[in-house]
Amino acid sequence: MEKHLKLPLSKIDITDLKAGDMVFLTGEIYTARDAAHKRIFEAIQKNEALPIRIEGTILYYMGPSPARPGRPIGSAGPTTASRMDKYTPVLLEMGLSGMIGKGKRSQEVKLSIMKNEAIYFAAIGGAGALLSKAISNSEVIAYEDLGTEAIRKLWVEDFPVIVVIDTLGNDLYEIGHNVI
Repeated sequence: MEKHLKLPLSKIDITDLKAGDMVFLTGEIYTARDAAHKRIFEAIQKNEALPIRIEGTILYYMGPSPARPGRPIGSAGPTTASRMDKYTPVLLEMGLSGMIGKGKRSQEVKLSIMKNEAIYFAAIGGAGALLSKAISNSEVIAYEDLGTEAIRKLWVEDFPVIVVIDTLGNDLYEIGHNVI
């Protein structure tokens, strides 16, 4: 099923989504990859202030290429999500609404998604140039020294994603063709 949703997502929005749904997101999301996740996790362990609000946020696992003149961002394809699995349950406990990446997630992450009524979306790998066209604004807001792995605030308009793991634990990578 195709859905157009405004961010931030409500709990009703999230629980209504099912594995295999095609979703077009409009609103604010944040980027964070491995190095940013490590710093966020270290800040949590030290009880330090975080550079972004986790509760209600969607994190996009992405590090863009440099922007061409007149564009807010370069190629913006997803990063393999499993690299963030060791940090994800803690963030979900803090109220993270969802994640966008590519590839499978661990059983621990899947259980945490279910427990916290969150969502895991996939963006199409290898289509970074196309995905960047749905991003109208990009601003580095934390960890600028990390370069492409800095945390960015993005404004997306009809950003195309597919629900991979829903709140019931249905996993598109496992059930695939039976859902679509």
